[in-house]
This record gives sequence, structure tokens and C-alpha cells, in this order.
Amino acid sequence: MNDPHEHLPGGDFTLRPFQNADAAAVARLVTDGVRGHWTYPPERFRASADPLRRRLVASSGTEIVATANLSPFGDATPDALRLDLAGDGAAFTPLYLALLADLPHGFSRLLGVTREDFGEQMGFFGAAGFRNAWQSWGAHLDLSGFDFAAFQPLEERLFLKAYEVERLFNDAPEADWAALYALHQRGLADAPRNPTTTPEPLTQAGLRETIVREETVFVVRWRGEIVALTRLTPQGPEVESENTVTHPDHRSRGLATLVKARALAWAVGEGFLKAGTGGTVLNLPMLRVNTRLGYRVERMWVTWERELVPRFTPE
Repeated sequence: MNDPHEHLPGGDFTLRPFQNADAAAVARLVTDGVRGHWTYPPERFRASADPLRRRLVASSGTEIVATANLSPFGDATPDALRLDLAGDGAAFTPLYLALLADLPHGFSRLLGVTREDFGEQMGFFGAAGFRNAWQSWGAHLDLSGFDFAAFQPLEERLFLKAYEVERLFNDAPEADWAALYALHQRGLADAPRNPTTTPEPLTQAGLRETIVREETVFVVRWRGEIVALTRLTPQGPEVESENTVTHPDHRSRGLATLVKARALAWAVGEGFLKAGTGGTVLNLPMLRVNTRLGYRVERMWVTWERELVPRFTPE
């Protein structure tokens, strides 16, 4: 790996490894790069000694104008590195080439994720030999206009068929946690996914710990058995859907719509202002559910892919 103070070839830009003193500038570039969709605080960016993680910055004069980060995509996609870029698009190619010159071993592809209206990133990936491999959607719902009354007839019809919705509390019995995990695993196996929408693998204990620490869960029971679930994570004034699953034997009856509607009604009562969700475009059933609930789908997220040529190692 390069020395932290080494200057790298960059044409009209000066390239060098990220230093902690760059955190505020990088946070601003990354926040601007996602059009303020998320706000990144400076403390999120720290120099790392991990050889699998590398961030570079590009400067023009004394100003940092762009940044690029390379890191493992995640445990669910162990063969891939993720490339993130922000700032002046003219600096993306020299930053990318500098990262390519010092790639860690053991990875077979590069992935990049950007929204279709983030023009500088879209233009770079399209010109740099990446392929538009997968598309995902994000959606938001203004909870000030959400009224559960519209879903009351559905709840009544399903109640007559022995389906009941309830919140699953942290002191639920062990049998419920086991059933929840089994349904969670079934959902992972059945739902179409892409690298961006594939969650990190969780054990039963890990799922329970995550829920207890930071989530709210609603379930549908049929004669006492948990047959559908939805998980929400509060994030400031917003709640984000983590996943919604219906057991195959109980699908196409409106359970996913009902359990999400009940969860959203809870969020309204708790004072949350917005709800967010998303997933791969291949998951048409969940797109339909969210449309019924009133979510407004936003611009597409694109996952770009480029295969890496294996390095030649002399014998």
C-alpha cells in the first residue's frame, strides 16, 4: 500500500491517500454526491490501516475536489469490491486508475452503486467499461396522509379467516423467536435479490439481537402460528422497512399489505413523519404492496459491475 503522504499520478489533479484532516471535506463531497439524500458527518471518515479498504482524495490547488473509496462489498458478496466516487467527475478516472494499480488480492469483480440521476457517477461507470447489471428502487411515504381506515376491510376479512396482526415484543417466548427466524430465512431464500439488496447473513441470535436493539416488528398469526412479518427501523423522524415476508402457504391474500399497514399505523401514532423502503425491481409483488400503501417510488438505483482480470503470478 502507498505511503499516506505519497502523491500519485493524476494529470490535472493531485492524488493522495485520505488523511483524517480531510474528513470534513470528504463528508461534504459525499453528501453532495448523493444530492443530500443522506447526510454524512465528518466523524464517519477515518483513515484505516485495513489493506482491503482504501480511500484516495484528489485536489486542485489547495482544495479537495473529489474522492474515491474501495472496500469489500460485504459478507453476502465476498468476491466483490465496492467502488464509490464523489466530487468533480473529471477526477474520477485518475482516482480509479490509481486504485486499480494497487488492488487487494482475492476479488473477482468491482461493483458500483449510484442513482440514475447522479450524472457524474452514471457517466463514469458507463464510460469505464462497467455494465448496468442490476436495478433497485427506493420509495418514501408521507405518514401525515396515511390512514389505516382504508385497510380496515382487509383486516376484517382476514380476521374471519383466523388471521390476526400484532406487534412482537422483546419478551416474546423462545418459540416465537425461532418461528420468526425460520420465516426470515424462508424470505431470504424466496425473494429475488441483487448484490445491493442482499442483507448481511444473520444467525438466529444475531437477528434477535438486532431486533431488540433497534427495530420494531409486527407479525400476522394464523391460528397462533406466525405466517407473516415486517420489520421497521426508526431513523430520526423516519422509519425504514428492513424486510417483509409471507409464508408461501399464505401468500396472495393481502397479508403483506395488512402487516405493513399496521406497522405504518404504529409509526404514525409514535410521531414518525416518513416511511422509507426499497428493493430490487425483480420483486414485483413487493412493489405492488408498497403502491397499495401509498409509497411513491423514486429514481432507480443502478448497480454497475466490472470483472477483474486475474493477476499473473510467476511460478
